[in-house]
Amino acid sequence: MPLLAIESLHVHFDTPEGRVEAVRGVDLSLEPGETLAVVGESGAGKSQLFHAAMGLLPRNARTSGSIRFAGTELLNQPAGVLNRYRGKRIGMIFQDPMTALNPLLTIGRQLTEVLEVHQGVKPRAARQQAIAMLDQVQISDAARRFSSYPHELSGGMRQRVMIAMSLLCQPELLIADEPTTALDVTVQSSIMALLREIGHSRGMALILITHDLPLAGGLCDRVAVMRHGQVVEQNSVENVFYHPQHSYTQHLLSASGFAYDCAPQQQCTPPAVNQPPKE
Repeated sequence: MPLLAIESLHVHFDTPEGRVEAVRGVDLSLEPGETLAVVGESGAGKSQLFHAAMGLLPRNARTSGSIRFAGTELLNQPAGVLNRYRGKRIGMIFQDPMTALNPLLTIGRQLTEVLEVHQGVKPRAARQQAIAMLDQVQISDAARRFSSYPHELSGGMRQRVMIAMSLLCQPELLIADEPTTALDVTVQSSIMALLREIGHSRGMALILITHDLPLAGGLCDRVAVMRHGQVVEQNSVENVFYHPQHSYTQHLLSASGFAYDCAPQQQCTPPAVNQPPKE
């Protein structure tokens, strides 16, 4: 049984200007421990796809289809059902940690709250576990940073706090929505290395939502390419990078600096100098 199974998912929004189709008939699945990148340009429907799974869509959203996690239907379920999964068995890293973190609470309080709410951990034990997790995501002087407010941390450190928060309950699935947006290249690399290391050590499944194909190639087993709310191609990282079948995938690769010599109806082979990143 797949850990996550999405079937015929449709998401649209009712707006004053009319109906806006965000996700149109998407089918995706993810096995335990697998890493999947969902790539595409802004507006392709990547985030809405997984916000639907987490019950985070706005009130004007309408959905149909099926999203099952470990065999349990999540789509259109009440908060009481979803709260048994989100944060506990499914973690999520959001794009902007400054909006995802509460500016009025210390990061320590925000971390311990996750453990107290989802696992019933007592405050002293929650503090110890939270500091240990800050250490694990490589935040220096974690005990001191525990008492910091979000605005006192750099962008990279705030993103590490978000990773720590999403991992505290040891989820089976982590959804990372553009986790390196607005970070410099050096910090991006360290964040991706951290996610890869933690995912491998825990056997955790990972979904990376990104517009950056090279980033996906360095982290994931499989890639699904989205355009206009649909998955136009999905395959292993190797096949997507070396033998892309859809013209839009070829366009994304070319825009990322990968040059392909593709004749119609033929597979594409990149030159040796432009190979995708390897671990």
